[in-house]
Amino acid sequence: MAKGKKSDYFGLPYIVSVILAIIPITAWILGIVTRIMEGKIVAGIIRIFLGWLIWIVDLIMMIVKKSIWRLLNA
Repeated sequence: MAKGKKSDYFGLPYIVSVILAIIPITAWILGIVTRIMEGKIVAGIIRIFLGWLIWIVDLIMMIVKKSIWRLLNA
């Protein structure tokens, strides 16, 4: 992985992040954990309740933009 490139899911390589994003329960849990680790508690709580809906958007964004969807950028 090139220097300076940021990957989601704890800095794992892109292909590993895509594989984790494909599995619904893994993507849901990791999405919640990464948001809370970023200090975005509200985004983490929203993902708890809407995780299954956000999973599809996360999967598409991971494949297209190589980053999971930032629900709240604040």
